[in-house]
Amino acid sequence: MSAIVVVLPKLEDAKKIRKILVGHGFQNVFACVSGSLALSTINQYACGLVISGYHLKDMYYLELLDQLPKYFEMVLLGKGDAAAETSLGVLSLTTPLKVYDLVNTADMVLRQLERRIKKDRTRKKRSEKEENYIRNAKFLLMERNQLSEEEAYRYIQKCSMDNGTNMVETAQMILTCFLETD
Repeated sequence: MSAIVVVLPKLEDAKKIRKILVGHGFQNVFACVSGSLALSTINQYACGLVISGYHLKDMYYLELLDQLPKYFEMVLLGKGDAAAETSLGVLSLTTPLKVYDLVNTADMVLRQLERRIKKDRTRKKRSEKEENYIRNAKFLLMERNQLSEEEAYRYIQKCSMDNGTNMVETAQMILTCFLETD
């Protein structure tokens, strides 16, 4: 179950945003005034969204962002230019807020999180034999092309994506090609 935590220095502002989101069908929406209170609320849920201002009562938004669990995303609220200057892949909304933008952004972020969680859960583990193919292809690339282990792994990964095959199939193709040339 996901949660939305609105954390702003003024509780009235956080409650207004909470009311808008609840009015548009979102559940588990909380209003907080400090980053520590937001973190204690967040830790009760598996995934969700944090809507935050820049300066909270006890921390700056970057400190809160660093402490977010894996399946939580942040949307930053700020005035025009300041919101546009955010980095680190944080979405931002400019104030004054438009209800349409707030609701659509929250919906979009939560749907993306659900997809990411589902994808992570369905990702299957490779067998020892499959891992061996990748390991052998990687070492062959390292030896023949003077690549580091990381570069060899990235090469296999990139070829896999470019060819639309999984990494095991790509590793097998690499091994076959090198063995045929010997």
